[in-house]
Amino acid sequence: MTDNRLTAYAKGVLGEDAACKYLESKGMVLLIKRYHSPYGEIDLVMQDGDVLAMVEVKTRERASLAECAYAITPDKQRRICLTTRCYLGEYPTDASVRFDALLIARDGILHIPNAFEGREW
Repeated sequence: MTDNRLTAYAKGVLGEDAACKYLESKGMVLLIKRYHSPYGEIDLVMQDGDVLAMVEVKTRERASLAECAYAITPDKQRRICLTTRCYLGEYPTDASVRFDALLIARDGILHIPNAFEGREW
């Protein structure tokens, strides 16, 4: 693994930590960080009242918030949905599920609840 990759990973972890603190300050409760499945990863699994929020965090120090949002591609959304199925198989719940994005960029932080639906997967 190259130093650049380690640096990118470290930046991602720092971004996830910042995102978690931001969402906790808004009343959400962290359940799991970096949940892994054969399909991919969910950065943060948060409880928001009676809703389970699957949160994808994108950190881009040189990009705008809009540019960050484009990084959550349809393929990434599909992998998050498949990973959510694995999560729900492991941790069954009656809570409704929501897919959020938390963007951290040079121009600030933006939380987008219901960033995508996921019904097509």
